[in-house]
Parts: sequence; C-alpha cells; structure tokens
Amino acid sequence: MTTGRVNPAHSLDDQGISGLGNVYYNLMEPALLEEALKRGEGHLGNGGALLVETGKFTGRSPKDKHIVRTDNVAEHIWWDANGEMSPEAFDALYADMLAHMKGKDYFVEDLIGGADPKYAINVRMITELAWHSLFNRTMLRRPDREDLDDFISDFTVINLPSFQADPAKHGCRSETVIAMNFERKIILIGGTEYAGENKKSVFTLLNYLLPEKGVMPMHCSANHATGNPVDSAVFFGLSGTGKTTLSADPNRTLIGDDEHGWSDDGTFNFEGGCYAKTINLSAEAEPEIYATTTKFGSVVENMVFDKETRDLDFEDDSLTANMRCAYPLHYISNASETSIGGHPKNIIMLTCDAFGVLPPIARLTPAQAMYHFLSGFTSKVAGTERGVTEPEPTFSTCFGAPFMPRRPEAYGNLLREKIASHGATCWLVNTGWTGGAYGTGSRMPIRATRGLLTAALEGTLVDVEFRKDENFGFEVPVKVEGVADLLLDPRRTWDDAAAYDVQAQKLVAMFKENFGQYLPFIDDDVKAAAIG
Repeated sequence: MTTGRVNPAHSLDDQGISGLGNVYYNLMEPALLEEALKRGEGHLGNGGALLVETGKFTGRSPKDKHIVRTDNVAEHIWWDANGEMSPEAFDALYADMLAHMKGKDYFVEDLIGGADPKYAINVRMITELAWHSLFNRTMLRRPDREDLDDFISDFTVINLPSFQADPAKHGCRSETVIAMNFERKIILIGGTEYAGENKKSVFTLLNYLLPEKGVMPMHCSANHATGNPVDSAVFFGLSGTGKTTLSADPNRTLIGDDEHGWSDDGTFNFEGGCYAKTINLSAEAEPEIYATTTKFGSVVENMVFDKETRDLDFEDDSLTANMRCAYPLHYISNASETSIGGHPKNIIMLTCDAFGVLPPIARLTPAQAMYHFLSGFTSKVAGTERGVTEPEPTFSTCFGAPFMPRRPEAYGNLLREKIASHGATCWLVNTGWTGGAYGTGSRMPIRATRGLLTAALEGTLVDVEFRKDENFGFEVPVKVEGVADLLLDPRRTWDDAAAYDVQAQKLVAMFKENFGQYLPFIDDDVKAAAIG
C-alpha cells in the first residue's frame, strides 16, 4: 500500500526499489508524529514536541563515512580525510540494503537543499523511522504541495538504522556506514539512529557540487540587519562553538543556523530548519530557542525528561552532552522569509579554545582569515562525536572537515575570491575558555561575546584602539564599551602569567605543525600570515 502525495511517475518502484510493505510519501507533520507515536519510536512532549532517543549513537560517525571512487570524481576528492569505497563494494552494499528493505514499511520525503532556486537540488529521503522522516522534513526545505506532483529527485538518500554493514563485504570500517556515490546519485546510511547523519549527508553533497558552480559552501550560520538583507554576516564554526546561539540575535534577521552558500548574488541557506544543542539551554538566555522544545512537531533528541510531566531536564547529560532540538526555521520569530541575504559585510570565525589562550575577539587581515579558515582550530565539544567526553583541541579545516569532500584549498581559495570581490571584515571569536585552560578557567561570558559581536556588526569596533597579539599577529581591541578590559587580554586573566606564556607557545606550535600540510598549496601572503 502507498499513501501520500507523490509524482506518479517517480515512485520507489520507478527507482527500482520494490517489494516493500507500506510506503508513506510526503506525509506532513501531524501524520508523521502520529506514525512515530503509534510505532513506539518516541514520546509525546509538551506542546506537541516528539521526544526521542537515538540509542547507541548520540553523535555523528565521521570515520564511517565513505565516498565511492569512480573515474569522474577520483581526482577531485580529498582522500586523506574521506574514506574510500570501491564501486563494487557499493553495489554489494546497495543490493543488501534493498534486500533488507523487503516487506518493511518506509517513509519518503521529497525535499530541497538550498533556498536559491539557481543552485538548489531535489533530494528524496527514504527512512524506516517515521521520526527520521519528521526530522528530515523539518531540517530540509519543503516544496509547495502542488510541486510534489512533478517532483523528480536529483539524489536519493536511504537511511536504514536496523541494517548492519559487513566491512569485509562492503568495504567499510564497521557495521555503521555512510556511503556516498556521486556518480549513481545515491547516499546510503546504515547502522545508526542519529538523525544528524541525514542532514550532514546532504551538506556534504552540496559541498561537492557547488564549488563547480562558483558557489562557496559554508559550515556557518548567517543573519542580516533587520530590514537590510545587504548587511549580512556569516558565522563559521563547528558544533558547540555557538553558531546557532550567536546567529539567533533578536536584533537581526536569521538566515539560518548551520549550512549556507555564498554565490555571486549573495548568501543563501541550505536548510529549512535549525538543529540546536540544548544542554544548559535556559529561557532567560535563549528564550526563543528554549521555546522551540515545547512546540508542535519539534524533534527533541536524547534529553532526559520527567515521565509524568514530560518536563525536560536541560542539565542532565546522562544520555549525551549532544542533546538537541530540531525545529523549523519559522519557529524563530525574526527568521528570514526567503532565507537569502546579501554578500557578507562581516565574517566571523568561531572557535572554542580549551587552552584559554585566544582573546574573545580579534580582527584578521584577508591573509590571516584564510590562514585561520584553513586551520579551523577549535575544541571538539563533548557528545558531538562518538567517544568525545570532554573538550579536546582539534584542527578541522574550513571549520567543517568531516563534511568537505574536496581538498581544503579549493574552499579556501573560493572564500578568498569572495572576500576580494565583495569586501568583508573578518573576525576570530573565541567562545571557549578564559582565565585558564579547561578544568581551571571558565567559559567565555556569553554577554561579553554578544557585546563584542554587536560592536563588530554595527561597525563601532572598527574605530577602537587595537594592539597586535604577540603570539598570532592579529589585532585585538584594547577597550570596548560594556566589556571588561581584563577580558580582552587573555594573559591578564590568568593567575600565573608565565603559565599562560607556556600554554600560548604550546598552541602556537600546534598551529605551525598543523599548517605545514597546506604550505605547498597557498600563496606567499598566506604563508607570511602563518606562524614561525
């Protein structure tokens, strides 16, 4: 039996996927919520939210992602960071997944990646869990209902959490697999219930496709001045650095919170929803994001809740520190109706420095911006990936290495060209530790970060006095109204200045060692911006 709205010439049977049980096409939120509850996939939360647990996997499995090596993509892929799979292994995996699907019920959502129609792709998401389908419908962009009658997918994603891959047969690393075949236009996900793999597979796909069209794909949030889309800003950063929180500024219009493109026309969101971390979320500090956790159709992942009242516990991380809420973009009152903005006037690179060395904000030259973009320094935050239980320093090039199929310099050069063509002021913002390293110091006060960002976005920070940082060479403001002077000089926040110096030199050495891999591929001015 099939139900729901679908192009009659584009059923799963037409795609060679047959012998299934019930197939539910393009169900809307109420029906998907009903199906998830009926199947025991989650619990009904306050306000009509769906409360779910993802079991063994509460974060992404980047080491289990593979790209199929075919002749037309082999020379374009960054194989050092992307696992390889042979076409033969992929074919075996696909055949076994199709056999696994026989007789079972499936949910299909026909969705869009990209708010700009010139660069958007149609994606068919096939899932065995109703709540995954609700998640996908929330996170990707939803076509108008009448457009479904003619919808043809460009790529198909099949997600089977109950399927266990065979590394020997399928050419993968473990029983969990994410396999991307750009030539066959199929993405296969198996062995994990973590919903974030769905959206990140589409992000990785766009990261491969868009550079050929001159579009810079970015792991960033974005907003613009209220009533003035031309005054846009983008916020690069890995999970846990504050992309969602800092872009959801009540005084600016939200374009999106995680994935964007920068074309010759400006910036555009890839998604139709937000995927916010909820650990320690409070109604006082983040009222609108907090409110989404009790709104109809929001998907609340891996949060402890009272079984009687269904009240959520925002501090209990016993399931994971990576607890999250997925909600549609329009649940944020100041969200853009078009999800499109102008060329960024400000580029913010967010880092969570667990060493306690970096200042809360620094101004970068274009060469320094490319240096820090390629470096992508931050600290992995507990829970975002399997096995990470406390912040650990890492270098994730382009602030999103797990999602970048091409070599880093391909994205770095695109970013540099965009900055040169359209002009932008670049800032490095540390949302990590101050007054000492992790375990000794404390997290950067969110109020101070917001104050500094406001000054940067409004242009008032440009006129203050700056000093040159002795360790990294970028410019740091000396005094900013509303922010303690002490906070602007990390060395002064430490009880032991000599200990700070030792820590700073340790971090400098790490930067230098990491950046060595890019020296053969970059220009002299970027090399000059490198340390040492």
